[in-house]
Amino acid sequence: MIKAEGLTKRYGDKLAVDGLTFTVEPGVITGFLGPNGAGKSTTMRMIMGLDAPTSGSVTVNGKPFAAHRRPLAQVGALLEARAVHTGRSARNHLLAMAATAGIADRRVDEVIAMVGLGEVAGRRAGAFSLGMGQRLGIASALLADPQTLILDEPVNGLDPDGVRWIRNLLKGLADQGRTVFLSSHLMSEMALTADHIILVGKGRLLRDQPMADFIAGASADLVTVRSPEASRLAQLLAGPEVTVRDVADQTLEVQGLTSDHIGRTAAAAGITLLELATHAASLEEAYMALTDESVDYRSTVEYTEDAA
Repeated sequence: MIKAEGLTKRYGDKLAVDGLTFTVEPGVITGFLGPNGAGKSTTMRMIMGLDAPTSGSVTVNGKPFAAHRRPLAQVGALLEARAVHTGRSARNHLLAMAATAGIADRRVDEVIAMVGLGEVAGRRAGAFSLGMGQRLGIASALLADPQTLILDEPVNGLDPDGVRWIRNLLKGLADQGRTVFLSSHLMSEMALTADHIILVGKGRLLRDQPMADFIAGASADLVTVRSPEASRLAQLLAGPEVTVRDVADQTLEVQGLTSDHIGRTAAAAGITLLELATHAASLEEAYMALTDESVDYRSTVEYTEDAA
């Protein structure tokens, strides 16, 4: 479990993290989302004791990271996949880590096999591709078989098979009751992987809720209706808090009414419906709606086909 209380970090005049309070529970995958500059990396560094909070506190499994007798057995982290000695082989990098933490050599071979680096374990890490470097970073995080995992952009550089592998790995670890804290800008993958969302913007907490609730809360109440009598149906649905748009031949978009209400209205009037579907927001749409005012870096040039 990770528990932050009033966590704040200031660099001179820059307030990077502003009073964050949240709990990352074991047994679920918690996604950590926010625009660039939102304070995600700084928060992760404070969890790992790499940066000291200006105020507030953060603990992992009941203690600050540095207070644990065997910290690597408590927390495995991937904050920067390239933070390895480039002249060492992958296996020697892991053996050096294992030696400093009292971990048996056989565990090194286990994690090498687990992340799929068996055929290249003797190669210099500096010659690895981005995806291979990610796998080595994940192996480092898993080396001490930790109860808590903190991963920053773990799928960066992985091919589709690698992305599916890390997704299944994290789900399996969460099913074992471990705490998994995951940051990524890939919304489609986060939607498939995370059970819970912590969203930050400009260092402040914006949302802390289950993934399903997060998406549902940002969904537009939009229903698509297709009918050969679309015009008559539009007249029947019209109301002071209802918006009906004729978007195509025989097709309406309705806001302010449920699909059940629209279906019953059509049935009562003897109107045939060819399609009746409620629009559900994607994670990306929900994320963009909530972080629009928290974006620090925004292009001032609007792209158009004429400009291409």
